[in-house]
Amino acid sequence: MEKLTNKEEEIMRVLWNLKKAFVKEIIAELPDPKPHYNTISTVVRNMEEKGFIKYHAFGKSHQYYPAISKEAYKKTFMQKTIQHYFEDSYKNVVSFFAKEEKISVSELKEIISIIEKKQKKQS
Repeated sequence: MEKLTNKEEEIMRVLWNLKKAFVKEIIAELPDPKPHYNTISTVVRNMEEKGFIKYHAFGKSHQYYPAISKEAYKKTFMQKTIQHYFEDSYKNVVSFFAKEEKISVSELKEIISIIEKKQKKQS
């Protein structure tokens, strides 16, 4: 699976949120200044060719919907990010956020609790 461009990700977030939408509905959810209809239509068609979205045809109109889940996309690209930038180490990821003060001690304790609960379930 290839990475989406910033504009494609923005459109994908709209589709994940709306579940299905026509191009006009996608544009309505995008921030101002609103892009031109043809621009978004072209991006959406490219995303469909890449396999990220599918559509139902209603005459000449197409209603688009995600072909992949947000979770599947997130998992793929988080794994690649961790591989490329954190030497494939989740410890390095957490350490990075702790050093940048983007994660608190209480949040770390919550993460540890989640891990412990999961390990208990597996035992």
